[in-house]
Amino acid sequence: MTLDILFQDEYLVAVNKPAGLLVHRTYLAKDEEDAVVQRLRDQTGKWVFPVHRLDRGTSGVLIMAFNPEVARLLSTQFAESKTQKTYHCLVRGFCDEAGVIDYPLAKLNEQKGRSRFKLEGTERAAETRFTRLEQYQFPVSVSRYDSMRLSWMEVRPNQGRKHQIRRHFKHLLNPLVGDSCYGCRHINKVAKTIWPDDFRLMLHASSLQFNHPITDQIMTLKADFSDKIVNILNSLELYKT
Repeated sequence: MTLDILFQDEYLVAVNKPAGLLVHRTYLAKDEEDAVVQRLRDQTGKWVFPVHRLDRGTSGVLIMAFNPEVARLLSTQFAESKTQKTYHCLVRGFCDEAGVIDYPLAKLNEQKGRSRFKLEGTERAAETRFTRLEQYQFPVSVSRYDSMRLSWMEVRPNQGRKHQIRRHFKHLLNPLVGDSCYGCRHINKVAKTIWPDDFRLMLHASSLQFNHPITDQIMTLKADFSDKIVNILNSLELYKT
C-alpha cells in the first residue's frame, strides 16, 4: 500500500503516516516487516533516513531524509524545539478551554513482557499547550453511565518527549480515547463497542512547521484526518455542549 506523500524534493520527503504503521522496526518489534522506512524506500526508489518518530497508533505528518546529513540537520531542529508541531486528539472528560501542561517526564523502562515503569532521576522538562475545540456529551447504552463526556483538543507540545501528549493528558486525568497504554479501559471498551470499525488511538499530527535544512525556506506541512477520525467526529457532531 503506497503512502500519501505530502512533500518531496531531492533532500527530504514527508508523508501522512497511517495509524497502525511503525516508522521503523524496533527491538520490541523485530519481526515486523511493514514500516514507513520500507514502504518509502520501495515507493521512492531511494534510501530514507528517519528524522523523528510518531507512535505506531498515531497518524499524521512524518518527515524522512534522503541522506544522513539532511537527517542530522532536521533532527537537530526537533531536538532544539525549533519546529512547531500541532496535533489533534480526543480525550475523556471536559477539559479547560485552554491551558499549559507543565509536567516533567521521566524515561520509561520498556522491556517486552515486563511492566512499564519510570526511571528515577531521568525527568526532563516537558510542556504542552492545548486549546479545546469542542466538547461532547454522547449518550451510551453499553455502560453503567448514560453518557460519555469527551473533548476534541488542539495540542502543541514544545518538546518531543516519548508519549508526551498521551502522558500529559493522563496526568490531567483526561486520557486519550483509544490509548491502550495510558488510557481508560472503561472508555476504550465503550468506544470500541460504539465505533467497532473506526476505533483507534485518537491522536493525529495535523501540521508541522520547520526550516528546510538546505534552502532555509519555512515549510508548513499539513495532513488530513483519516476516514476513521472523520467518521467518529461526524457521529459526535449532534452532541456538542
